[in-house]
Amino acid sequence: MYDMWLEQVADLGQVPGPEVFWMARFGEWLPLHIYMAIVRGEGRNILINCGPPLDYLPRMNEVWREELGERSHMTVAPDQQIEAVLQRHQLTVNDIDMVIVTPLQAYALGNIDKFPRAEIVISRTGWEDLLAPPFYDPRRHMAVPDRLLQYFLFQAWHEKRIRLVGAEETVAPGVRTVWLGTHHRSSLGIFVDTPRGVVAFTDTVFYYENLEQDHPLGIQESMMECRLAYHRLRKEADLVVSAYDPKNQVRFPGGVVAVGGKGR
Repeated sequence: MYDMWLEQVADLGQVPGPEVFWMARFGEWLPLHIYMAIVRGEGRNILINCGPPLDYLPRMNEVWREELGERSHMTVAPDQQIEAVLQRHQLTVNDIDMVIVTPLQAYALGNIDKFPRAEIVISRTGWEDLLAPPFYDPRRHMAVPDRLLQYFLFQAWHEKRIRLVGAEETVAPGVRTVWLGTHHRSSLGIFVDTPRGVVAFTDTVFYYENLEQDHPLGIQESMMECRLAYHRLRKEADLVVSAYDPKNQVRFPGGVVAVGGKGR
């Protein structure tokens, strides 16, 4: 059994409505945040994602502004930086046993090289897509910047800390990963046993209305995967947590998802 908290690690500004809701909300701009989860229990400290790389923000924002305009750009406040986030939970980078990454994108893994002990859990499908894509992707650097790709391929791999997971795996007692696809080839659902039941953290749900109103995600790679992902999340999770919805601040006051059997 694990306690679980959410922490906002960046603000993504606003994106066009159809990126969130398939073929809908045209002419609207919707805010998105970037969240990570802290999972503690069973003698383990686990992170789901670890925030964007500060040194790469200018390049990321340059690409987003070129595509979407000035409304879409990422900012990281001082209290959203990974060291400050961990400090609020009386943790340091040396205390982290595992980091689960979903999706394999810079904003989710940007601080991965700061955890010298952590096992790094990545979708095998996403890893293969990154290293052997079916076509040349000039934006690979938006997924894993060169500096961090070198870290994955050499230091972390040499230290045997990379764990590639398949369709469904238990990565720790009470924590399992399920490949959901939909948003990216590397998108996972992380199902965690908590005092509030099974909590699923996912990047396939931008706004809770995606799941609750069965409105498919706009920026997706497969409608079939989206339908199957939402079916599975409804069936297997007692509570679903979006990696991006600003309403997390209302749904989980103080970032508390499930703590000590109260969840409040």
